[in-house]
Formats: sequence, C-alpha cells, structure tokens
Amino acid sequence: MWRRVATAALALGAGAGAHAIATSEDPARTLKICRHLPPRLLRDSVAAAAIAFDYQYSLWGLQPDSPAWLTAKHDAHLRSANRLQELCFRNGGIYIKLGQHIAQLEYVLPQEYVQTMRESMLKRCPVSSYEDVRGVFKKEIGELPETVFAEFDPVPIASASLAQVHAATTHDGKKVAVKVQHDHLLDTSVIDIATVDLVVNALNYIFPTFDYRWLVDEIRESAPKELDFLCEAQNSERCLVNFRKLSPHIANSICTPKVYWNLSTSRILTMEYIDAKEVTDVKGIKDLGIRPVDVSNLVNKAFAEMIFKHGFVHCDPHAANMMIRPLPQDSKKWFGSKRPQLVLLDHGLYKELDHATRINYASLWKALLRADQNGIKEYSIKLGAGEDLHALFAGVLTMRPWERVIDPSFGHLVLDGNNTDRSEMQMYANLYFPQISELLRRLPNVILLMLKTNDCLRAVNHALVGGSTPESFEIIARASSEAVFEAKRMEKRFFLYRFIIWLEELLNELHLFGMKLWLHYQQPRRILAVAG
Repeated sequence: MWRRVATAALALGAGAGAHAIATSEDPARTLKICRHLPPRLLRDSVAAAAIAFDYQYSLWGLQPDSPAWLTAKHDAHLRSANRLQELCFRNGGIYIKLGQHIAQLEYVLPQEYVQTMRESMLKRCPVSSYEDVRGVFKKEIGELPETVFAEFDPVPIASASLAQVHAATTHDGKKVAVKVQHDHLLDTSVIDIATVDLVVNALNYIFPTFDYRWLVDEIRESAPKELDFLCEAQNSERCLVNFRKLSPHIANSICTPKVYWNLSTSRILTMEYIDAKEVTDVKGIKDLGIRPVDVSNLVNKAFAEMIFKHGFVHCDPHAANMMIRPLPQDSKKWFGSKRPQLVLLDHGLYKELDHATRINYASLWKALLRADQNGIKEYSIKLGAGEDLHALFAGVLTMRPWERVIDPSFGHLVLDGNNTDRSEMQMYANLYFPQISELLRRLPNVILLMLKTNDCLRAVNHALVGGSTPESFEIIARASSEAVFEAKRMEKRFFLYRFIIWLEELLNELHLFGMKLWLHYQQPRRILAVAG
C-alpha cells in the first residue's frame, strides 16, 4: 500500500511541476516557484501516509462498531486531525484556507476534524515579519510604510491566511487599517494548489470513497480572486451599493470599511479603521449594550438579502470577518438595548448567482420552510442534486433528517445546537458518507459555496444564541418568498396571472403570520433558556 502512496506522490508531484514549467509564460520564474515543491510534497506525502497507516493499524482486528473499535477510531480521528492541522500551519497560505474550509464541513467530516480545525485555523494564522511587510511595500508602492504613512505600527493587529492587518495613520491624520499580503504568497499559491491537488488525488487513489476533488476545484477558482486586493475593494463597494439600492430597509445597519484607493494595490489594501467587536464575542457585544439575539437576526437578514435578492454573496462569513458595533448616531433602543450595525470584512471571496440559480435556490428554501416535498424535489433537481439525492441535499442544507424536513410544524427546521443535534448530524454524516461525497461532486461550485456560507452562518448563530433562532427562519421565509414572487411578477404581466400571484402572496402572508404567532409563543421559553 505504501508503495502506492509513494508512486502516487512522486508521479503527481513531478507531473504538476513539469506541467507548470512547460506551460508557463515565464519558465524561469516558474522554476523558481517550483523550488518550494519538494519540501511541501514531502510533508504532504508523509502526512497522508501517516494518516492512512494510523487508521489501518489502529482498527486492525477490531470488530466494527464495537466499543473498542469506536474508541480506537475516535483516537485515530484526533491524531489525524492534529497531523492535518500541523501540515496546514507548516505549509501556510492556501493550506490555511483549506483548514478553514474543513472547519465548516460538519455534515461531512468527523467531529474531531471539524473541532480541531475550528479551534485553531481562525486564531493561529501565520505572521509575516516587519521586514517582509516593508519588502511588499517596496515592491508595490516603491516606498516603505513609514514613509507612506505618518505612523505605521509594525506589530499587526490581526493576521489571516493570506494577509495581516496593521494600524496606521495617514499624513492628514486619519486612522486606517492596512492589509498587507504575506510575502511570496502569490508565488507559492501555484504550488500550494498543485500539492493540495496531489494530496486529494492520492487519498482518492488509495481510498476511492474519499473524493474531495471538488474542494480543489473550488480553491483553484477562488484563490486568484482572493489574492487580488483591488478585486476585494471593488467587491466591498459593490456590496454596500447593493444594500442601498436593493435593501434600503437595512442598509444603515450594514457597513463596509471605506477604501483608500490611492494607498491600495493588488497586494496592499488601505481601509478605514473601524473599532468594533468580533461577531461571536458575546460578552463584548453585551458590554456595548447590544443583545446577541439582535446580532443573530441582523446577520441572518443581511445574508438572506444578499443570497435571495442581490445575487452577489459574501462567501466567507466566518467570525473573524464580521464585526459588531452600535448603530452610529442612533438614539433608538429596543427594550433598553442598542441597535447593532454589522461591519463586513474580507471581501475577497464573493460569488455571483445568475437569475435562474438565485430564484431556484430561493424557491428551494421556500419549499423547505413549507415542508413542500414536491417543491423540494423539483428545485433540488434544478440545482444539480439529482432525483436520487434530493432528500440528502435537503438534509445537508438544513442539518435535519428527511423526517424533520417534511414535518409540517412551524419549528421543524429549528436547531437547538445541543449535543443531541450534533450527535444526530454526525450519525447521518457517517451513515451517508459516500452519498454525501457524490452529492458534493455533482453540485455546481456556486451551490457548494452557498453550503459553505450556510455552515459559517450556522456556526456564528450557534456562538451567539446556541443554535438557530425561530426568527432566523421567518427572515429566510420572507426574503426567499419575496424573491420568488418578484420573479413571477416580472415573467407574468397579464392581469389574471398578476391576480393569481397576489393570491399566492396573500396565502404566504398568512403562513408567515402563523409563523409569527408560533414565534410569539416560543419567545419567552427561548429567552429563559438563553438566560439560564
């Protein structure tokens, strides 16, 4: 078996490097980049072989599903997750993004992997030296940061997988946040993608049921956009314009930092400095006089508007990319609490939904919330799940088994975030692992990113309120329904059709009213549970 591992590693690694050099417009630069390949390839091969050997050795001779087998499997999961974590930190760059993605795959991977990555990948990102930062400034702007700015703090205030952020002051006295890409990342990203491709293909070769080549395709497509900070700046401004034009009712509650274009390049992004709390900092949010449940509702509203109405979606909404502050210049309070404003950061990864995809996705969520089996099947097929996997697709979207998905009660999709919920999800993930892999292989990249976005939002809601709130489903129900009815009105302009649509909207409002009544009944119980 290990001969197969070595053969796969050498063949795929040599092939990736040779192909990169042969097809490059600058072979000398590509050859220089490929010098990073051997150590990465060695680390990847050793980690993949160690993980595969650990599972085979640990479970050897044990009866499947016996107590001893379950304990050995749990321990192997933990050891392997730690090996994978260490590999991501050693290689850095794109590998950190891979680890962050794994941290969201709760419906696919064992909890040991998800928890290990979730606890580390957002908090222990690599930090570039100040000399490296000065080098990036010299290459990009032609001057050093201490010359470009009146003040520049050499110690970063935050570090992420692709860049780190420094506080600075412009020569006209404005405090700014300067995002600087890690040096050499643009070069090594080519090799990182090739070696990630190697690992995934090698594991698929050894274990045919492990097919995550779709994950490499997603990274290959998104990485160049995330590495271009000018693209990120454009996304940031477009996001804010969309809220002002298409969602004016919550536009004031959404903020993106102002971009200083004259101090920005593809590898340096200078933005307005905003003092705010991380979205999952529950204590800090409460200290500001803001209720966590109001934050949860605002986050859900913002992303429901982006997904179902704008069709231009921030696809990396993990906790470090969302901040909360009191709504500026706001004198109003809700029950003695201040109203929150959501500050969206890191706009490198956006996805645009075409009209058909956006409406089909909205129609699917409308059907899910109405427990409409025929609608769930119809729109799941239209989105690429296939007739045979539509029930599984519904389960992945909602984190609920099919029996709960089609339960007609108002609260059938609400997640309490308790251990029973998590155990149930993990049981289904283990039971349907091959089918989930096949589903993810089938779905188009845009839907895969919607799944990732759902997972990020679910984690944020869990940190804020311990699960999904009943209000969150009312928010999704209203936004998805409005998108569907607006599309119908655009297609059907005759009076009779308009009248039928109006009747459908009336029935939908009655359904939403029933949901509100149920919410009113549940509210005291939920407040007591959160307070407890």
